[in-house]
Amino acid sequence: MTTKHEQILAYIEQLEIGHKISVRQIAKTLSVSDGTAYRAIKDAETRGIVNTIERVGTVRIEKKQRSEIEKITFAEVVNIVDGTVLGGKEGLHKTLTKFVIGAMKLEALLRYVGPGNLLIVGNRDRVHQVSLEYGAAVLITGGFDATEEVKQLADFYQLPVISSSYDTFTVASLINRAIYDRLIKKEILLVEDLLATHDQPITLEPVDSVDKFHQLVRETSHSKFPVVEETGRIVGMVTAKDVIGLSASDRIEKAMTRSPVYVHPHTSLAAAAHEMVWEGIELLPVVDEQKRLLGIVSRQDVIESLQTMQKQPQVGETVHELSTRGFQEAMREGTPVLRGKISPQMTDSLGILSTGVLTTLMTETCLRLLRKYHREDLVIQNLTLYTLKPVQLETMIEIVPKILELGRNQAKLDVEVLTDQQVVGKALITAQMIEK
Repeated sequence: MTTKHEQILAYIEQLEIGHKISVRQIAKTLSVSDGTAYRAIKDAETRGIVNTIERVGTVRIEKKQRSEIEKITFAEVVNIVDGTVLGGKEGLHKTLTKFVIGAMKLEALLRYVGPGNLLIVGNRDRVHQVSLEYGAAVLITGGFDATEEVKQLADFYQLPVISSSYDTFTVASLINRAIYDRLIKKEILLVEDLLATHDQPITLEPVDSVDKFHQLVRETSHSKFPVVEETGRIVGMVTAKDVIGLSASDRIEKAMTRSPVYVHPHTSLAAAAHEMVWEGIELLPVVDEQKRLLGIVSRQDVIESLQTMQKQPQVGETVHELSTRGFQEAMREGTPVLRGKISPQMTDSLGILSTGVLTTLMTETCLRLLRKYHREDLVIQNLTLYTLKPVQLETMIEIVPKILELGRNQAKLDVEVLTDQQVVGKALITAQMIEK
């Protein structure tokens, strides 16, 4: 039987795109409490099927696929620029294809404006009107209002007219930043990306016999299976090791490991890999919010996907990539080292090398050294940092790693940061290997 929470989510999903919803309306329609309706709406917002806009309300929107994550809707633009919707609220769910800054004469501007565009402009009433007629929404900067005629046109064409108190440069920067952040998110592999390539998992129920387990082992050549209830809710995992010493007629619930470790579809693959190493498990169930089984990922699947991701070209740059961008790899007595100059972006408020950037550079140097020994998949487990002297802006530094101990599952390294052959920083790093 479905819960009230699930019923509300199902109700929201069947609503038309652009439909406005509220806590009171859902509570009255489905005969639930305001608290239950509120929690379900917040969950729907997390899932990306509704969006809450200040002074407008909560609107049903189309859920984006991972491949379309860099696209944003006009409703999201309102939140990004802290805007007010002056007209065209029915079109807030529409997707923005590109934005145009209207810093030219009207005749020249018409060549750049088209359907799905967002025109960023000041208080130019005629430009607002023509933009809507050409199928483009309007974002008015400087906090200016629009004329009644423009507002009526916006409602007629179902194209939003938004007003923001920010200037044109700030608005464009905020939208650009939002798209850029989404590009980086798109490059982060999630468990759901891996799950899409897998078939439905083979499962057992607690009332099944050990004999059925052996039968599945013979049919599939697998030795580990999730155990689920009739509703699909996971209750355990059973392996060949668990059934040793049990008779063929014994129930699976007697052998299974209860309360198994699991992950959700939106968990990153890196976090899933760390969970597997930490718990020492080969298979990881993937469940939804109600703990219903969605699929299974193996340690080998996760590692192979992470290796593939490392080889892909990256579009957006993370803080890690920005920190290491100005550094070159060189060889020092057969050991790879990093050399580079401290740029303004790498400093803290005092103008010296930031501790976070220093840590990033040290770990990157260690990982590059360990790759020379064919240790590809690593997780930094522990780092002890000693800052001996401050490193100033424009200073050339050299980061030198040294392996203290290299085992099958773990490595310990000593790292020194040198300036003019003088040690200014030192660290002891322990790295954990992720094995297939």
